[in-house]
Amino acid sequence: MHARSTTITGDPRSVEEAVAHVRDDAMPTLERVDGCVGLSMLVDRGTGRCIVTTSWRDEAAMRASEAHVRASAERTAAILGGRPELEQWEIAAMHRVDEAQGSWSRVTWLRTAPDAVGRAVDAVRLSLMPKLDDLPGFCSVSAMVRRADGLTVAAVSYDSREQLDRAAEGAREFREEFAPSMGIETVATAELEVAIAHLRVPETL
Repeated sequence: MHARSTTITGDPRSVEEAVAHVRDDAMPTLERVDGCVGLSMLVDRGTGRCIVTTSWRDEAAMRASEAHVRASAERTAAILGGRPELEQWEIAAMHRVDEAQGSWSRVTWLRTAPDAVGRAVDAVRLSLMPKLDDLPGFCSVSAMVRRADGLTVAAVSYDSREQLDRAAEGAREFREEFAPSMGIETVATAELEVAIAHLRVPETL
């Protein structure tokens, strides 16, 4: 499966309006596009940063949807007063607890050599996933990759901000100890509110 993310940073005061637009207008429209498997939206209400991700049945469906997604991204960007940055990804791993969606997510961007992206995905599988199921409030973990660029983005979602904070030490150990030991660089990390959770990506593990 594949995904397209749209990142926009704009006016924090417009985040709620942008969420309403994506939920009420963009999502119903995009879900009628052939091959769409859902949509999620992460937000930082303090900075105005929003990440909208659409998931697709396969790469062909994702590419065919580009005009629809770009039009939606431009309307969302107009509300926020920012510029949309669109990126395409392969969904390498997805694991969730039942139908839990979560309300907060810790997102980590990782970089390796392009031919070592599988190592980063294995790091998520081997280091993060075995520890997550037993954590209070854990809802889901996913990993998306851009193999040609050597990029992996991992997102771990929890029921609440409090439970996200309780898991911070494990996340730090992964970024600062386990990942470097495998030759993986942490590019960035962010803690974001899950404003919309409707990706419906099937379990891949």
